[in-house]
Amino acid sequence: MRLATELGLSFTVGDVLHRRGIEAGEAIERWLAPKLGQLTSPEGMADREVATLRIAKAIREGESIAVFGDYDCDGITAAAILTEGIVALGGKAEPFLASRFAGGYGFSMPALDRVLSSGATLLITCDCGSSDHERLQIAMDKGLDAVVVDHHLVPDKPLPAVAFLNPHRPECGFPYKGLASCGLALSVIAALRKELDVKLDVRRWLDLVAIGTVADVAPLDGDNRVLVRKGLEVIDRGARVGLAALVSRATRGRPHPMSSEDIAFQIAPRINAPGRLGAPDAALALLLEQDPARAAQMADAIEEQTVSRREIQKQMIAEALEEIARQDYAKDAAIMLAREGWHAGVVGIVAGRIADEFGKPTVIASIEGDEARGSVRGPSGFRIHDALTASSGELTKFGGHQAAAGVEMRADNIAGFREAWCRECAAQIAEAPPAEETALAEVRLDPRDDVGAVLADLEQLEPCGEGNRPPKLLFGQVRVLEARVVGGDHLKLSLDVAGKKLSAFAPGMAEVRAQVRGQAVTLVGRLKRDHWRGGRLPEVLVEAMIPLA
Repeated sequence: MRLATELGLSFTVGDVLHRRGIEAGEAIERWLAPKLGQLTSPEGMADREVATLRIAKAIREGESIAVFGDYDCDGITAAAILTEGIVALGGKAEPFLASRFAGGYGFSMPALDRVLSSGATLLITCDCGSSDHERLQIAMDKGLDAVVVDHHLVPDKPLPAVAFLNPHRPECGFPYKGLASCGLALSVIAALRKELDVKLDVRRWLDLVAIGTVADVAPLDGDNRVLVRKGLEVIDRGARVGLAALVSRATRGRPHPMSSEDIAFQIAPRINAPGRLGAPDAALALLLEQDPARAAQMADAIEEQTVSRREIQKQMIAEALEEIARQDYAKDAAIMLAREGWHAGVVGIVAGRIADEFGKPTVIASIEGDEARGSVRGPSGFRIHDALTASSGELTKFGGHQAAAGVEMRADNIAGFREAWCRECAAQIAEAPPAEETALAEVRLDPRDDVGAVLADLEQLEPCGEGNRPPKLLFGQVRVLEARVVGGDHLKLSLDVAGKKLSAFAPGMAEVRAQVRGQAVTLVGRLKRDHWRGGRLPEVLVEAMIPLA
């Protein structure tokens, strides 16, 4: 009540803030209205100055700089930021990306060969490099200096590089550890701007920082909250031609304020699509494209790849669910599936869906000849990297972080790894069970509030995602006026909430239509804008619906 009164917020959202421990004063002002001036000073970041001086030297002396990014959204956006930034500062930069199908994750031997053949004298890695000691040593021996920009977990072995920017280094004094590689890339460009004394507005790259940060499931608190909030605003302005073309196709031409959820479920999957099915370069090229006509053609091609990826994904999920049921794997603490014919570029998506479905740490792998490569996902709070480290005896290679990882193994070691994986996951869960995602509401919709006002206040909590979940509301004593089936197994509802009509969408709930139509129910769900009806009206995305006796 006090928060709502002091801040002019709805009672419902005031309750949300109170329950999350965000009280009135400077803390709540920083939360509701984040500003770039609130970003943590980068002065304590290990090797930032060394990296800046080496890159600045390359720019001044006209050296050829190879910017090498991983094949996912964070690596692609970080590579785009550094490539554009270096060129804008007067340097020569050529971007390269890793390939799932030619070398795999990170700075592989095929990647090293490509960079060496380019004639570059300086290499900057993005979203990889922390574990690529062997290839970086070879690069150094051949006279290629390396600056590593990464946020993955750091091995104990010293890295053979001129500079190593990674907040997870034990000696790094930068206090905020949540930055993704795209955020670190922006920090590098800001430092170069200062060192070279060039006027350059680095806010132009905040759109890419927002995409890479959300896509990599980085925590949306602290610096990331500021960067993503401002980046969403940059996306809405549509200044980046290639991204605007992609957004138009993702939103089907319906303009509306971009959210972190839009990035996670609409934008990031499209940027990742080329790299899942083949080479990721088309996504990077689109982000760098400045000609609207070419951007439109490139976005259309990526849209076709996105459709193809969805079909492959649908089949793989169905096959995975069938195998889990047949083998009774749901009884185990963790899941590990491997099969010939599964697309190596789609295993990460399938692993995520299976982990969500069963609430268990999941490995999905594709077998090709004598080798198997897979992706690892888990429920919120589960430490994937720790579990892999403990069960790595059967692996030939693994890497990533606590929220997602990749693995490689010999095909004849799959059974042994499955046993070790399930054992180590069971031990971690017994020690500290991961947080469960449930349909329980965080707060009740206060009857004194107008639903539209609540929605507007909820939007001040954006960006929502990892570390800042979108609030789930309880809608009590709601009457279902209409219920019609849409899309085969979903329900579109018209509700009476305290005498006012409210639309709702209940995915996968078509089977309860007869029980709820014309009845009083309690709903748990998230309040969103109904973009199918212009984006002004509120709508409930239903997660649970309980008929009242």
